[in-house]
Amino acid sequence: MKEFKHHDAKTVEEASALLAEYRGKAAVIAGGSDILGVIKSDIIPNYPEALVNIKTIAGLDSVKVESGVLKIGALTTIEDIAENATIQGGWNVLSEAALSVAAALIRTMGTLGGNLNQSVRCWYYRYPNEMGGRFLCFRKGGALCYAVPGDNRYHSILGGQVCFAVQPGDTSFALSALNATIVTNKRSIPIDNYYVVLGNVLAQDEFVVEVQVPTPAAGTKQAYTKFRYRRAIDWAITSVASCITTSGGTVSDARITLGGVAPIPWRSTEAENVIKGQAITEALAVQAGAAAVKDAFALSDNAYKVQVAKTLVKRAILG
Repeated sequence: MKEFKHHDAKTVEEASALLAEYRGKAAVIAGGSDILGVIKSDIIPNYPEALVNIKTIAGLDSVKVESGVLKIGALTTIEDIAENATIQGGWNVLSEAALSVAAALIRTMGTLGGNLNQSVRCWYYRYPNEMGGRFLCFRKGGALCYAVPGDNRYHSILGGQVCFAVQPGDTSFALSALNATIVTNKRSIPIDNYYVVLGNVLAQDEFVVEVQVPTPAAGTKQAYTKFRYRRAIDWAITSVASCITTSGGTVSDARITLGGVAPIPWRSTEAENVIKGQAITEALAVQAGAAAVKDAFALSDNAYKVQVAKTLVKRAILG
């Protein structure tokens, strides 16, 4: 591993100043389960000169409810989110998504901020430099997404443009369905505006400090459904996070987000609009599943994801 400087920040302000000082040549580290792998494999051409450790900042690992808003510190571990009784009771789609992340060892190391901001798992992006040279894909400043002409069985069917790698963070899909807000050291960002095709909207000296989640309305049913090959430890091939509110026998509100199918958490307003104002039936759920993938564009090896997504949306709606 190449040398880098390591700074233990004691406050949010200190971490902000350090990141600003390095002008994009530093990275944030907390649990380290992702960034250290990126560094060891030397997969990115611009190797960070420094890591700014934010795990030494007190108070960023709390879970509390204030004025009906769930507030989760960015350093809260994935395991703590999965096991927290408050989250299980009122925001269970998030605890279910957290429990689906990797294995217990990773969940006890990984943090909420890390899960939201981890690098994509695309094998072209992740190809180690020592194995014959890294792939300079579009995400790294190159001119090509190697997955398009290559092995793309796990890549995007929705929203892919210059890069077809999928957003990997299970908690991001649940938080999208919950209409969460990402709070950084600089601003508050609705989660629907947080992700872009090549990552997120964070500035060079910006990092997540908290996630705020409103209390779902009475009558809201939440669920997280995930399809993966290795059931115990894998990233989603396709997943669906849903929050569906019913009143008087009909759907009054709905947020349905697909994971594993796009470079961002894919909010399906098309599926939501099919069920809003309607009584849920199997036929309606099938119609919503079809609406969720009506704009799908399958690559050479991933057309199967279209049917998987249809089925998971249907299951999420029927409960």
